[in-house]
Amino acid sequence: MNHNTPITPRPLPLSSRTGRTQRLASADQLRAQGIPAAEVAAHCRPGGWQQLLPGVFLLQPGQPTSEDRLKAALLYARRTGAVPPQGPDAMITGLAALTLHRFSSAPPLTALDRIDVLVPRTRRLRSTGWVRVVRAPESPEPVELTGLPVAPVARAVADAVSGLSDAEAVRRLLTEAVRGGHCEPGVVVRELSRARLLSRPHVVDAVDSLLAEGRARSEQRLYEMVREFALPDPLWNVDLRLPGGPHLGGVDAYWPDQAVAVELDTRAPRQDDDELWTEYTRKREHLERLGITVVHLTPRKLREAMDQQATVVRTALMAASDRKPAAYVVVLPR
Repeated sequence: MNHNTPITPRPLPLSSRTGRTQRLASADQLRAQGIPAAEVAAHCRPGGWQQLLPGVFLLQPGQPTSEDRLKAALLYARRTGAVPPQGPDAMITGLAALTLHRFSSAPPLTALDRIDVLVPRTRRLRSTGWVRVVRAPESPEPVELTGLPVAPVARAVADAVSGLSDAEAVRRLLTEAVRGGHCEPGVVVRELSRARLLSRPHVVDAVDSLLAEGRARSEQRLYEMVREFALPDPLWNVDLRLPGGPHLGGVDAYWPDQAVAVELDTRAPRQDDDELWTEYTRKREHLERLGITVVHLTPRKLREAMDQQATVVRTALMAASDRKPAAYVVVLPR
């Protein structure tokens, strides 16, 4: 027997779902289909299969497509042998995810030197080649785009920003996330905080600009709500103070005759978040003890259900006659 006789590769494995020849497979998948390592090596001769990542093979000659690279990154991150994770096992994140979300400020997939994959923190997996492994204590629920699991926008933005030092690129991503209606400014800020990125000056500058813009847009919607739904004109952007007493805090709109205040929550603090939430709660409770009704509105509520928010404010104004008179407060321009 001639030991130099090359191994005759068997036909390429078929995709069980489509019946078509599959383009990618992991070493574990090939082994499960009865293809031993020696035969895989035979297929990987010039002009044959290609190993794109450790344990991940392109079962075709020629350059891998962008879709091939995305799927290969997921295959690498999902290799068997790991303890089954809690929640989603892997998803595309970072700039690649934002490109799939159709961000104009994200580069095309063909221009990306790296693909970020988000996995649970407990996974023992290293970054390799053009795949960067990003770990999360709690994996978000992925969005399916082009048939692939993709991180939601806020998380993808945070993972993209973590690898960027260009202040203008960071600003463009954050701005598009909000202006494009993908998520609220507060949601993006929370993800940046979780990723410990708010200590970077160029990120903080972009966030400050984003929050200022988000507040301006929300204030404009509040003006529109009062006008379009024929609510009484309030006093805009005022500070409340007890006569000769302490400062009670600022509100975005105040109806003194009805003792009703509206406050926009553009930072949307979380209830487990520290001093910001504590201070906000303290101010609201203090005002309500004085008989002032505080209506709390978020940018999302104003954008998605302005008519409902107008009804909430109108109801609070109409209910004023049924309440005990509020304490007298001094109203000052803010």
